[in-house]
Amino acid sequence: MKQRIQTAILAIIVFLPFVLIGGKPFEIFVYILATIGLVELMRMREIGKYSVPAILAIALLWLILGSIPIFWVTKSEVIMLFVLLLLSYTVLVKNKFTFDEAGFILLSTIYIGMGFFFLIETRQDAGLIFLFYVLLVIWATDTGAYFGGKAFGKRKLWPKISPNKTIEGAVAGIILACVVAIVFYLIEPFSDSLLLVIGVTILVSISGQIGDLVESAFKRHYNVKDSGNILPGHGGILDRLDSLLFVLPILHFIHFI
Repeated sequence: MKQRIQTAILAIIVFLPFVLIGGKPFEIFVYILATIGLVELMRMREIGKYSVPAILAIALLWLILGSIPIFWVTKSEVIMLFVLLLLSYTVLVKNKFTFDEAGFILLSTIYIGMGFFFLIETRQDAGLIFLFYVLLVIWATDTGAYFGGKAFGKRKLWPKISPNKTIEGAVAGIILACVVAIVFYLIEPFSDSLLLVIGVTILVSISGQIGDLVESAFKRHYNVKDSGNILPGHGGILDRLDSLLFVLPILHFIHFI
């Protein structure tokens, strides 16, 4: 726990200035985080980060994030070209790189790319208030779920995927998230009503916990403890930002952000 707290404080010290500055420094920082996250996923599947599919995946990731200009084609057309290149590569290497691996890389790149794309969109277009709201609700959910599970947890939430998570912990996470959202609203009101913000907060808390379970399912399937080791006591980038990758797209889909 001591190491987790120390790493969390250090991560905040590094992350916060980029969030506050915004602009290009923030975008570059997000590109780095997204690239590390994608490499972590490919490492789970034992796909080398210097392989041809990995290099293509990183290029597509940057395209989704918006750092590669497109002059005569749409992003959807580039994604289709990426699919064709991956499938062609399976033939060129005589199935040493398989259709399953091609599908894994495509889904991983879109999942990571769109999640981090909406992180950039939230900071650059919606502003700091919305981003801080999301981060605080996610952190409150994690904190409430951890300590609520420790204190009251009896019934397992999904033991085959994450044996330590409990239903009581999940509910405690939602409750603490709502409390934090109400306090945040009283300090920095949104244009929406408090009732709507509470409803959105419940959705954010549930979505964040699903995102966390998805990451746990990845690790369970590929038999790894953590997605990486860049954050001692926490694991990898995906271990810390898995909830955010689920929450931000959903908030944009419902037009809250």
